[in-house]
Amino acid sequence: MGTVPKTVIHIFHADQDSLATGAHVAERIRQVAADRGVELEVYLFGPAEQALLDIDRAEFNTQIDALIERGVPVRTCLNIAAAAGAADQLAQRGIQLEFARDAFARYGREAAAVISF
Repeated sequence: MGTVPKTVIHIFHADQDSLATGAHVAERIRQVAADRGVELEVYLFGPAEQALLDIDRAEFNTQIDALIERGVPVRTCLNIAAAAGAADQLAQRGIQLEFARDAFARYGREAAAVISF
């Protein structure tokens, strides 16, 4: 049996529409991933990573935390987290830290479908 196809929701932009839609699409894919035979991952980078630390983005953060609670791997850039002094805070929420270069190289190796918001 081969590897399971992967879909990655990559959220970069921090405007309300990108954050809300990216998190919502991730949840909708999560709901059918097992039945459809796909693995789901969420990667937040750049401005969207900063939104993880913004208390005014409570709805977005609640959506991300719910994905983590439901077993979806959520990752973010280690460099940005470290520069913001937030690596421990993000890790405590269950957000996995990975260098962006490594994540994107891994997605290529995995032949993942990466959908960006």
